[in-house]
This record gives sequence, structure tokens and C-alpha cells, in this order.
Amino acid sequence: MTDDLATLQAETEAALAAAADLRALDAVRVGTLGKSGALTALLKGLGAVPAEQRKERGAAVNRLKATLEAAIEARRVALDAAALEARLAAERLDVTLPPRPFPPAGAEQGAIHPIARTIEEIVAIFGAMGFALAEGPDIEGDWYNFGALNIPDHHPARQDHDTFYVPAGPDGRRPVLRTHTSPVQIRTMLGQEPPIRVIVPGRTWRADHDATHSPMFHQVEGLVIDRGISLGHLKGCLVDFLRAFFGISDLPVRFRASYFPFTEPSMEVDIGWNRKTGELGKGGDWLEILGSGMVHPRVLANCGIDPREFQGFAFGMGIERITMLKHGIPDLRPFYESDVRWLRHYGTSPLSPATLAEGV
Repeated sequence: MTDDLATLQAETEAALAAAADLRALDAVRVGTLGKSGALTALLKGLGAVPAEQRKERGAAVNRLKATLEAAIEARRVALDAAALEARLAAERLDVTLPPRPFPPAGAEQGAIHPIARTIEEIVAIFGAMGFALAEGPDIEGDWYNFGALNIPDHHPARQDHDTFYVPAGPDGRRPVLRTHTSPVQIRTMLGQEPPIRVIVPGRTWRADHDATHSPMFHQVEGLVIDRGISLGHLKGCLVDFLRAFFGISDLPVRFRASYFPFTEPSMEVDIGWNRKTGELGKGGDWLEILGSGMVHPRVLANCGIDPREFQGFAFGMGIERITMLKHGIPDLRPFYESDVRWLRHYGTSPLSPATLAEGV
């Protein structure tokens, strides 16, 4: 009674082994398990089997069906892997080759995203001032993101409606998607002896979304720690940067007293602009551009730096914001919509690297 099942299994396994591609495999599957397949015919014929043998026969046919289904799936996985290997071998790129100065015929030339370009320009300008580039993790602990920065427990930034938290770990504490790149400043001060001069661009997250805000955005911060640092150094650094970045040698820059938990004194920085036309450097209006201040003595002490011996300044700004101002982009959302037309319009040639000379 089972000889025909064994024969069908052997024939099907031989056909599977001979299947060289997915099309041949599908032909074997249809011939065996399809509506008119050999195994399907056996299942349909169970009604003609004597009653006393039907149960045993049915169990044997179902076992064979499960075996063949597993064999077909295993062969499919093997063929998929072989096809991927062949494709990878055929499409291999030599990344050591120099870039092509022009795209192939019929191809569209790519462009650097405006955010990436702005980061390149920021790094180039501050690099000329002696700043090093620093980076850190996107997911931070509460102490790095809030506590070490002198941000109290009741501060609104700690609330769930403002900040994205990750499920708590074994210690019961909830990590956070960093709300600013300031934790990198803390990590730098903990791991490096003064003098310190770093610039910190990177992604940050806050629960906000409209034409000028995004849940994920980019921020850049700067930190200088040394002996004898004063507000004069901070003002000179930021005035030079803003004038170089926007390409306006006489750009009006104003500093206003403000409050941040991690700096004392704290200052908002405004630039001159025309409210009606949006033109920078013209008119009698002021536009807030970034926050700054002298590093709070408590923050220095939290990082093991003696505030009686060392002082420093810090500042931070939104990369999307200054990109929008520089290029006249009215809406933040297209930055992340992957519209190729928008990217071609605002993008920059990959063969045109950012240099300090462009902003001076």
C-alpha cells in the first residue's frame, strides 16, 4: 500500500535536486502539490480506500505531504542563496576606483543632501578655528542626557510628552533618545583632560512635528574648556562662525541674556534680518539663531574638572534651521521626504567639497 508513496517521494526528491532555478522548482511543486499534482491525486483518492485501511493510508499520505513541503522549502532557500551569491558576484564594485567626473550616459548625477552639506561647512569653519570633531551614541542614559548637565528632575524636557524614552533596562532606568548632543560634551570632559575644543554634530529627538519641527532633527554643539576663557572668546567665536557660514562679512549679531540649566551666564544669539523679505543682514529686525553661555561650574564639577581652575563656553544650534535660513527653504518636512526633485534643486555636487573659503 505504501510502495507508491515511497516511489513518489524518491521521484520528487530527484526532481528537486535537478531543479536548477526557482522556475524549475515551482514546476516540481505544482506537479506534486498543485491541484492536479501527484500527491493531491492521492489525497483525493482516499475515499476509494477500504474503510479499515483509510486511516492508516491517510496518515501516511499526510506525512509524505509534510516531508515534501519541507524538502521543497529547503530547496527554495538553497536556490535563493545561490541566486544572491551569483548576483553579488556579478554586481561587485571596486570601491578603490576613483569617482567618475561625469555620470554614465542616461544616468542622473547624484547630489549631497543639504543637511550633510551644512554639516560639512560647519566642520570646515570650526576646524579652521582648531575644533576637533566629537561623536557619541544616539541612545543615552538619564545622567548623561540630563543629570550631569544640571537639568533638574522637574524640568519639562524630562516629561514623556517631550522626550522619547526606551524601555527600562535591568537596572530599572529608562534610556532616552538624546534630546541634544550635549551628552557628547559630558563624555568628552570625562574622557579628556583640558584644554578641550570640540564640535559635536549629530541626530537628536524630541516629540514635536510641524512645518518647522521634526521628531528627529540634527543639532550641532560646541565646547571649549581651558584656563582664562571668557564671554569675549565665546562672542568672537560665534560672530566669526555666523558671518563665515552665511557669507555676510558685516552680518549684525546680538547677544541677549537668557537661561539654560547647564550654562551660567547664558545668552541667546540673534542675527539681523528683514522680517518682511526674509533677507539676512538687512533691515532692523532680529532673528534668534542659537543658544550659548559659559559652562556652569556644577557641570564642570560633575565631570571631574575643577571650576576654580578651568572655565569654558558652550553653544548649540539646529542644523536644519540654519540650512533653511541660508538657502531660503520655507518648510522643514521635505528634508526627509526623499523627493528627488527637491534633492536635485537643493543638493550639492559630490565633487565640490566644503571649504572654509566658501564662507568667507
